[in-house]
Amino acid sequence: MSTAEETADGGTQPWAEVTPEAARRLLLAAVEAFAERGYHATTTRDIAGRAGMSPAALYIHYKTKEELLHRISRIGHEKALDVLRTAARGEGTAAERLAGAVSSFVRWHAGQHTVARVVQYELDALGPESRAEIVALRRQVDAEVRGIIEDGVAAGEFEVPDVRGTTLAVLSLCIDVARWFRAEGPRTPDEVGALYAGLVLRMVEARTEAPGAVG
Repeated sequence: MSTAEETADGGTQPWAEVTPEAARRLLLAAVEAFAERGYHATTTRDIAGRAGMSPAALYIHYKTKEELLHRISRIGHEKALDVLRTAARGEGTAAERLAGAVSSFVRWHAGQHTVARVVQYELDALGPESRAEIVALRRQVDAEVRGIIEDGVAAGEFEVPDVRGTTLAVLSLCIDVARWFRAEGPRTPDEVGALYAGLVLRMVEARTEAPGAVG
């Protein structure tokens, strides 16, 4: 499955915000190359070749290979944060919100596993300024999940002695889906999302599990 064909919640990932079309093609080619070979092993010639363009054409749209990675990372993190935030700030008990947030976040990392592998595992290849921008987005992701867990503890729904450590464990569990998920595997993104939501509710010792959380 190509990057353009990956789905999350049944939708496509068109990268419509990247224009013009040539810049989008190069970005999609970079995602596939970085996911397959890793950032450092990928050359600008590799990227241009996958996009059906000359190496010189790449520099018209991106000054460096790192600029491509930065744009992929920023857009990917913003999309993942939006998915998580929408679910985290929905109505319901803390258990229902946590289950919804985890399920949505996991579905994104499964449905967009090629993009997510680049977004989550190539952070160290960015320069200090670009890396700081992405780290700030990651902190927002952390804050969303930590906030739900804190709400659950305050309401007596969760039994969590270490909120910060548990937040890290929950996010690590969700993000790692991108590393192993395959579209041809035995579970769909929805099924993995439901499974992980149930696992996380058990991690926080939820008093009442959200309906349908365990798949």
